[in-house]
Amino acid sequence: MTQNYEKLPQDAFTRIPRDTQEAEKISKPSVSFWQDAWRSLKKNRGAIISLILFALIVLMSFIGPMISPYEPNDQTITHANLPPKMPIIENLGIMDGVGTLGGREVDMYEMKNVEQNYWFGTDGLGRDMFSRVWKGTQVSLFIAFVAAAIDMLIGVIYGGISGYFGGRVDDVMQRIVEILTGIPNLVVVILFILIMDPGILAIIIALTITGWTGMSRVVRGQVLKYKSQEFVLAARTLGASDSRIIWKHLMPNVLGVIIINTMFTIPGAIFFEAFLSFIGLGLQAPDASLGTLINDGYKLIQYQPHILLYPALVLSLIMIAFNLIGDGLRDALDPKMKD
Repeated sequence: MTQNYEKLPQDAFTRIPRDTQEAEKISKPSVSFWQDAWRSLKKNRGAIISLILFALIVLMSFIGPMISPYEPNDQTITHANLPPKMPIIENLGIMDGVGTLGGREVDMYEMKNVEQNYWFGTDGLGRDMFSRVWKGTQVSLFIAFVAAAIDMLIGVIYGGISGYFGGRVDDVMQRIVEILTGIPNLVVVILFILIMDPGILAIIIALTITGWTGMSRVVRGQVLKYKSQEFVLAARTLGASDSRIIWKHLMPNVLGVIIINTMFTIPGAIFFEAFLSFIGLGLQAPDASLGTLINDGYKLIQYQPHILLYPALVLSLIMIAFNLIGDGLRDALDPKMKD
């Protein structure tokens, strides 16, 4: 089947001029790696909600002890073992100051002639649980963040050097890591407790003495992956020093993995600190942390459950929030997870 093109009018065709600048023009606005990661993270509702929740917990850990009219360690024996009572909310039938005494529900505040309101109740020594919970949260977060920062610093430097230089240097450094990894953390903690006084410093040292090994192995693996690629070979050909190649070319590519690994390290450090305080190897009375508060509360769970409820709830929320944030960052920073 053929067509007679001579019958088509000449004005049926329009010549379109070629514009090379418009052809090469990027239609979408360019975004950096971090802008693209943030855009991906915003699509993860669980991570965003967890980020907001964790920000509120951090904020309350600082302002909670300040807005409370009671100091965390102040004792008022006549106000001991009071249940939670909060204005307005007590009208809903919760946190109304009613406790069980002799099998009967009674208003503990009225019985003890207490006019003040304790929002989270009091413990066996009459200390305000609201201020103690948030002060304990502040201490636990401080220990976890400092320990995670030290782990990240030592692990990145150690793993970067080991992976970049390789050979005999890598063999020696990895044997040291294997020796430290074979020592249980609890044994290290007990040894430090015997040498040092139990406290924040002893816990941080115990957490970091072997905690950085995981970060170093992750960084080493990533450096081994990138150091033989073309951009590193080009930098070495142009005469770049080893330190410049590591910090200017390799570390920016490993930064996403470092952030993700750190986000999973922090909740582990919080839980380990709580565990140490719970078994009596952490902070000592009257200092408060989430672990010491849980240790005090589980003994009275049948009679005063509020002493255990609030620190356990805060610890659970922190652990869940951090894990969801870590999962969201992993999806946002991993190029393989892009849509």
